[in-house]
Amino acid sequence: MNKEMYRVQVGEELRRYEAGTPYRKIAGDYQEQYENDIVLVVVNGRLQELFKTLKSDCILRFITTGDTIGHKTYKRSMSLMMVKAVYDVAHHNSIDKVRIHYSVSKGYYCTIEGQIALTQEFLERVEARMHEMVEMDMPINKRTIHTDEATLLFGQHGMYDKERLFKYRRVSKVNIYSMNEFEDYYYGYMVPSAGYLGYFKLYLYDEGFVLQMPEQSAPKIVPPFLPQNKLFHVLQESTRWGDMQGIETVGALNDKITKSDVHQVVLVQEALQEKKIAEIATQIAARPELKFILIAGPSSSGKTTFSHRLSVQLRANGLTPHPIAVDNYFVEREDTPKDETGAYDYECLRAVDVELFNRHLQKLLAGEEVVIPTFNFVTGHKEYGIQTKKLGPNDVLVIEGIHCLNPELTFSLPDENKFKIYISALTQLNIDEHNRIPTTDGRLLRRIVRDARTRGASAQKTIRMWPSVRRGEERNIFPYQEEADVMFNSALIYELAVLKIYVEPLLFGIDKDCPEYLEAKRLLKFLDYFVGIGSENVPTNSLLREFIGGGCFHV
Repeated sequence: MNKEMYRVQVGEELRRYEAGTPYRKIAGDYQEQYENDIVLVVVNGRLQELFKTLKSDCILRFITTGDTIGHKTYKRSMSLMMVKAVYDVAHHNSIDKVRIHYSVSKGYYCTIEGQIALTQEFLERVEARMHEMVEMDMPINKRTIHTDEATLLFGQHGMYDKERLFKYRRVSKVNIYSMNEFEDYYYGYMVPSAGYLGYFKLYLYDEGFVLQMPEQSAPKIVPPFLPQNKLFHVLQESTRWGDMQGIETVGALNDKITKSDVHQVVLVQEALQEKKIAEIATQIAARPELKFILIAGPSSSGKTTFSHRLSVQLRANGLTPHPIAVDNYFVEREDTPKDETGAYDYECLRAVDVELFNRHLQKLLAGEEVVIPTFNFVTGHKEYGIQTKKLGPNDVLVIEGIHCLNPELTFSLPDENKFKIYISALTQLNIDEHNRIPTTDGRLLRRIVRDARTRGASAQKTIRMWPSVRRGEERNIFPYQEEADVMFNSALIYELAVLKIYVEPLLFGIDKDCPEYLEAKRLLKFLDYFVGIGSENVPTNSLLREFIGGGCFHV
């Protein structure tokens, strides 16, 4: 008996396939038309894994490792294969836990807890096992089970972070992924087999190792391992603080929210940030030659509120801070460089009148009075009013801008007069031991909430522009972060539970036929792991108030 045939449209091309044909087979017929590996498929607007099969006439759109969702799928699948390989090499009874922590270089920093010595020889055996799995094209299987069964299963496997997480899952079913006998849970879709995962490298680093993977812009090239030690130690410190508080994962945070005093959790985290800000101010005050406090960080890091809070602490140390925004030194609109699309590129250094900026700061350093410009974003020109500055013995300038760590911005100023601060929301919380929370997700959620509140912008618009924002950060901010004298982590361990209440309605407002819908759906699934916290628990001077509103600073 012949199987029913269905029409499949890919772009402008129409073909027929038998009912039950795996999408992996159809993707294989089109792979040569794509530079990068196809890892997922969108079927009539719905994202699907490649092992799924054809059930009706449909329009297909393939997702590759060069797409954001596809790149995340690659890294997620790679995490499963790496954890499986560690257990295969070490044997299950000698390992208590494999933890995937946070991004280092272009990979994930991981640690192993248990009766195992992490050596170069051990790591080489793990890497060899991973390559063996790739050569075997070991299948990644998926099954759907009841949430209660999953809770019991992971308790038996000793994966207690997942057991705790599933206690707060409101859905009745969860997806379990496996490679041979090894079963695990991952938030998001997977590739169908290890044959898709050929690009990686393992490096010993600090007390653990790094799983180095390709970037989205070059999915078949493993970049060199370039650790950023200052950033790593800030992340490590934040993680250790979370561990000390007993809040390593979302499940642990949910326990604190539901079973103890959440207000205490908030106050302790806020106290820790205030302590860090006070320590930075004390460092500055101990060096009277410092006149220029330069603050930079990626979008939605809380730079403005941080500047205000640092200024308060500087005053407590006997200094008089004066804020200056680099944005007021933009070149005239007609002189602004344009990007590859022909749009004004306000994020490149040439969009700033660097010569004028340095001339003014040199005069201030010499004790002269300077009229500071204000940039009129409507007319596109600098305006000079009555805003003057003159530095006294205890005066310092607190300068905020995306280029503040770039030496070219302050090329004419002596280094001994500069103190550079890098600030970013470096999320220290993970969903569980194998599912990390990207720091970019936390910043994107902050940005969606703030854009809606202050600009009336939809979540769809913010998500649409986010890749462009990220490209600007990769070009103008991240290369200079190790230039900082200190780094400040603005992420709050409880903040996603607060943002959840604000951002969910905004994400639900994105229609299914919008290109941004898949990202909105992913974020909604992610937020579903959290028990919400009311904003009444958030102090008025919190960095989080910059995004949700109701703060004591004018930001």
